[in-house]
Amino acid sequence: MVKNRPDPRDGETEQRILDAARAVFIRRGTAGARMQEIAAEAGVNQALLHYYFRSKERLSTAVFQQIAKGIFPVLAATLGSDLPLDTKIEQLISIYLDNLSRSPFLPGYLLAELHHHPERLTELLGSVMGTQPAPAMARVVAKLAQQIKERVDAGTMRPISPVQFVMNLISLCVFPFAARPMLRIVFGMDDAAFAKFIAERKRELPELYRNALRP
Repeated sequence: MVKNRPDPRDGETEQRILDAARAVFIRRGTAGARMQEIAAEAGVNQALLHYYFRSKERLSTAVFQQIAKGIFPVLAATLGSDLPLDTKIEQLISIYLDNLSRSPFLPGYLLAELHHHPERLTELLGSVMGTQPAPAMARVVAKLAQQIKERVDAGTMRPISPVQFVMNLISLCVFPFAARPMLRIVFGMDDAAFAKFIAERKRELPELYRNALRP
């Protein structure tokens, strides 16, 4: 039922609007999304939508923050922790595949946002991580570099930069979701088959990546 009177204490309505906007933005991107479609998805009228968020730009920012909060802080915390490198690999794969399984069009949405609004990245990451991203990531990179060096010196890993280590791993997680239309066409992979494929990948990818890093 459409609600016509805005209630500033109604957090449920605000969350419903955010969920609807997230669904529409992921489907169409922010450029192709329309406030009317978001209002219809949320079950509210456009006046109420504008009352809560004023503009599509502000709504897009709120959605990006909501999505980023579910991924970036936990990734940074995992990468910068004292966990063994093999455990980090397993946890990073699990974090990425679980989040992307819940929002399979998320990679395209995030990439489009970063391409169209690169100036917002530092501010948005700072707001979701609770600190400036550059110093925080510098500490993460330093920790990874130390762990990689220890493994290389022990003869159990080939040399690789921390940035390559992270980017290779993220790419292996993200590509199946970015290529999902191709998988559907080439392999006839429907939703159930794709979910099974990702579950298998979640089990197999840690060992595949560890093997790739062995000398």
